[in-house]
Order: sequence, then structure tokens, then C-alpha cells
Amino acid sequence: MAMTNPPKIKTAIAADERLNNLKSTFEAKYGESPLFYARAPGRVNLIGEHIDYCGYSVLPMAIEQSILVAVTVNTSGTIQLANTTPQYKDFTVSCSEDIAIDKDNPKWHYYFLCGVKGIQEKFGIARLSGMLCVVDGTIPPSSGLSSSSALVCCAGLATMEANQKSLSKVALAEICAKCERYIGTEGGGMDQSISFLAEKGTAKLIEFQPLRATDVKLPDGAMFVISNCCVEMNKAASSHFNIRVVECRIATKMLAQVKGLDPSSVMKLAEVQKALNTSLEEMLALVDQVLHPEPYSREEICKVLCVTSEQFSTELLSANTQHVTHFKLHQRAKHVYGEAARVLQFKTVCDSKPAESIQLLGELMNQSHASCRDLYECSCPELDQLVDICLKSGAVGSRLTGAGWGGCAVSMVPSEKVESFLQAVRAAYYLPDARRAAMEKQSLFVSKPGGGAAIFLEE
Repeated sequence: MAMTNPPKIKTAIAADERLNNLKSTFEAKYGESPLFYARAPGRVNLIGEHIDYCGYSVLPMAIEQSILVAVTVNTSGTIQLANTTPQYKDFTVSCSEDIAIDKDNPKWHYYFLCGVKGIQEKFGIARLSGMLCVVDGTIPPSSGLSSSSALVCCAGLATMEANQKSLSKVALAEICAKCERYIGTEGGGMDQSISFLAEKGTAKLIEFQPLRATDVKLPDGAMFVISNCCVEMNKAASSHFNIRVVECRIATKMLAQVKGLDPSSVMKLAEVQKALNTSLEEMLALVDQVLHPEPYSREEICKVLCVTSEQFSTELLSANTQHVTHFKLHQRAKHVYGEAARVLQFKTVCDSKPAESIQLLGELMNQSHASCRDLYECSCPELDQLVDICLKSGAVGSRLTGAGWGGCAVSMVPSEKVESFLQAVRAAYYLPDARRAAMEKQSLFVSKPGGGAAIFLEE
């Protein structure tokens, strides 16, 4: 499946309310009908937070919410972008110019242009086909459900189709993971991988180097409920995310140095484990043994790694982390190795189906949230409050999902308790706050594993 191309599905556009509304919006704006539609779903990560960029497997599923774009192709020499959400303004770019993406100003159209640029560079297209596009999104922005990566994937898929090129799902996922870095986010590839490799009805274990996806059958008798804490966090507009990436990179080098490996040969914590040929449990013990819990200063790191301050800034830091002076290496590495172990345990429970599966998976989710909150420090008070309410409302497990610092929690709820759970969370978290109450309809919902990215054509 992974080596196949994204499907092209012939569909009766008029019979699909969302496609039909997008077609009408497109025709009203441009005076012609779309040639095709591209769709890329968002995702919820069930377990495995902040470890994909460290080289470890993650366990997400696609959600039904998605980014959808209507496209027609022309010889105008421009790509015109519009959005069904009025706050996202129109944008036009020339097909013959080098596509510039402003990292310091991460507007919606720059994410789309990341996908365009990725396809252009992959095929060495000097002059892209002209496109008229209208984008429609149902993934709440900055919610931890991967709206930005879905937009990049949707743009990459649409650009490939408009320029009559062909790529497998895996190739597209790898290109879109790489090109999203143009906006400044140093992610690990989970979001793009599940967007292309997802299949309806199953979660996926996503492994890297090489990229591959394995079905994970979730247990009967439980459902996953997503709840948005209504605090937005834009990964590209803040440095929180990239600081964690940098801390993991430095921890990798420090562990390698202490164990007699060449620090320049490793960039990810998984690479240290592989080079030492040890278990995750042994890596956790090693972290306790060689990394102190107190934050490391730049000077201490430079001394251990035998690098100059200038080398430290240019080789280890990213553009938006140059201001950071202290680094929590012990806590970040401990989270990564512990979370990597929890992902494997989660899959083992799903595969072996013991009688107490739901309770075991719930406990792993709870451990994951505690690690994200205490060791990785990527939660926020509202998310912690929401997770606590979810557990008190009948969830067997609840944790933040996505980058954190806001966004969503995912909760595992016994099927027979879902309705009472939704009512209790609504009453305790959303209704007492007018702003949250106004957002509740798109902020609290049951999610089933959805399908991956696809092209839709008029039947």
C-alpha cells in the first residue's frame, strides 16, 4: 500500500455537501469549475509525542477532519490562492520566480507554498503550471491535530497532480516532511506520513529510516474522543518546539561523547541507542547515570563536546533558538526513551489483545501525559485541567496530543460511557467559559481512524 500512489477517486461532487459547497465557492470566485480536488487529513497521535524527530516510532491515526483544495490548471504563469475562511487572505505568486517563504511571518499561504516548492524541487520544474486554488479546512488551527502539515501535504499532492507528475505515498510523505522545514519547523515526519499512509479503520505504527507503516487494530469496546483546550499554539511562530528539538540533539551528542562514540556521527537519540546496541531500559539508566537533572549552560556543553561557542551556535542551534542559554538535557532524553518504550508497549497490547487491554492502554496514555507535562514540559495549565476533567468524566486514559503548549487532548473512553463522558466534559470545561462554549461544537468530538490523502475527480 505504501508504495502505491494516492488514489484518484471519481465521485459525484453534487452528492457530497462539502465538495459541492467548495465547487460553488470556486466558481463564484474564478468563473470556472475546478478540474480536480485534493484532500489531506489531519491526525491524532494516540501515543509517541515528540519522538519522531528523535528517530523513534509513533502511533497516530488520521481523523475525518481534513484540508481540501479545489484546483484548476492554466497557462497564466501564476498560482492564485484563496481560502473559504475570510480571515485567511488571498495570495498570488509567480510560477517563474523562486518561491520565497517567510519563516518570521508564518501566514497560511506559506504552508501551501512549502508543498508547492517541495514538488517543484523534487522534479526540477523550472516553470510550474498555473493554478487557481480555493482551500477549505475543517481541522481546528493550532490545535495539535496537524492542520499545518495537512495543508502542506494537500498542496504537495495538488501541485503534483496539476503538473502531471507521479509519486508514491511514501515519497510524497518524505518530500512534504522535508519541505515543511522551509517554514522553520524541525518536525520528524509523523504528521505527513500518517496523512498519506492512513487507511480507514486502523491506526498505524509509523517507523522511520526507512519510512514504513504497520496497521494497529485498536481494541473493540473503546472509542477515542478529542477535546480542544482552546489555547492555540503555532509551532512555526514560537520557539518552544524547536528548543526541544535542539535539546534532544545536544543530549544525543553528550551521550555519544561520554560513551566514546563520535558525536559528529549522530544527530538523533535513536542513533545513540542503535550505535550502542542497547535496550530502551538501558538507555534510560544511562541518562540517569551521565546527564545531571540541573539545566546545562552553553559553557558546560561546549566544554564536554570540545566545541567553540561559535560552533555551538551554528552546528547545534536553529535560527529561532539562538537566544537560549540553558538546556534541560536529562529531562528531555528521559522523556524520549520512556515514550519510545510506551509506543512499543501500546502496540504489543493492541496485537496481543489481553482481557484488560483498555485499562492497560489507558495507563500508558496517562504515563505519557505525565512525562510530557513533567519531563518534556510541553503541556499548559488548561491542557492539564482538561486531561484531569476527562479522567474524572470516565476516560480510562487521557493525554495531550500534538506538539502541546495548547491544542488537544485525546481520551480513551469505554464505548458505553461515551455519551455521559461528552456531557460531563462539556459541563465541566466548555460551558462555564463563554469563549470555550462558543468553540465547543468543533472542539469536542469522537474520532474514528480515517483514510489518507486522495485526489477527487468529477464523475
